[in-house]
Amino acid sequence: MPQISDKGRLMPESPIRKLVPYAEAARAAGKKVYPLNIGQPDIKTPEVAMEAIRNCTAKVIEYSHSAGNISYRKKLCKYYQKIGIDVDENEMLITTGGSEAITFAMLSCMNPGDEVIIPEPFYANYNGFAVSAGVIVKPITSSIENDFALPSIKEFEKIITPKTKAIVICNPNNPTGYLYSKEELNSLRELVLKYDLYLFSDEVYREFCYDGEEHFSAMNLKGIEQNVILMDSVSKRYSECGVRIGAMITKNKEVIKTAMKFAQARLCPPGFGQIAAEASLDTPDDYFTEVYNEYIDRRNFTVNALNKMDGVYSPMPKGAFYTVVKLPIDDADKFAKWLLVDFEYNNETVMVAPATGFYATPGLGKNEVRIAYVLKKEELAKAMIALDEALKVYPGRTI
Repeated sequence: MPQISDKGRLMPESPIRKLVPYAEAARAAGKKVYPLNIGQPDIKTPEVAMEAIRNCTAKVIEYSHSAGNISYRKKLCKYYQKIGIDVDENEMLITTGGSEAITFAMLSCMNPGDEVIIPEPFYANYNGFAVSAGVIVKPITSSIENDFALPSIKEFEKIITPKTKAIVICNPNNPTGYLYSKEELNSLRELVLKYDLYLFSDEVYREFCYDGEEHFSAMNLKGIEQNVILMDSVSKRYSECGVRIGAMITKNKEVIKTAMKFAQARLCPPGFGQIAAEASLDTPDDYFTEVYNEYIDRRNFTVNALNKMDGVYSPMPKGAFYTVVKLPIDDADKFAKWLLVDFEYNNETVMVAPATGFYATPGLGKNEVRIAYVLKKEELAKAMIALDEALKVYPGRTI
């Protein structure tokens, strides 16, 4: 029998989606399952985007330019310029989601066997993108003990080798909700300069910064303009996860030229997706105000409820809509499965993402889960009750 590829064997399962069959079985058995495992907002997509799709008069859905529709790229530049990021339409590629932006960046900037440093816990699919590109992930561990702050530059330097070519950050962070400060980013700037590294900055949660904190883009770090590659997406900003439109942006013309060859090989980003994304740039400000207030309310409620549970600790996220939570459990993977297969409270249960899948270092995250506070508060309240009751009776409780 023919064998599958080495890359196929190395490709990790999604820690977020691998529990779906158990959730489907639970629902089929009549249980109400509260999905706290995935960053799928229930916020309505902006009406301007929906109207643009409904009112599309095109007779043919054609291929677009491989870099994306010029009208969208020009309009997107105005969005970035409005928030202080000075780019033009030739310094970006529209991609099939932020995922393709990250993959293109790795393929364009790194060779198989090169190393990329990523603070863990990190967005699990970075592992998959690295496997696809033949790149080796070197994790540097951040800790829940200090709310997942950026590790010290000395810790970074301990794992830099001649094969190290890039650092990846997600700011605000998925899965932790941590917001890197301007000071932390400037410390990375010094590291990038010293070792001539690329800095890949995933900023898809830019609009979700709380408590008066402001987002500082890596694109505005002085002196490393040729080293920074920005990855972005409409998925969370406009609640358009299924639209699959992202962007890769850099001042480095050689990187853009190289990434363009990969873009040409996949022909073009989605046509209807670009129509929706371009229209979304006209979303009124009051949409974001309402969304911001909703997430603040959900965050405060969820984190306070978690920290009232016996043996549970959640930091207060400064951005995005996730928190990584420490639980009094023996094994997060077993616990997440047990919630769906063996537990119910008033015929309800919760679905969480085991944090083990967000760490590259074996053994870490065993007593942590990621919770996405993307449900209405009424549902979050019921989910928190179910989780609290589950922790009281879980056979693998540790304290």
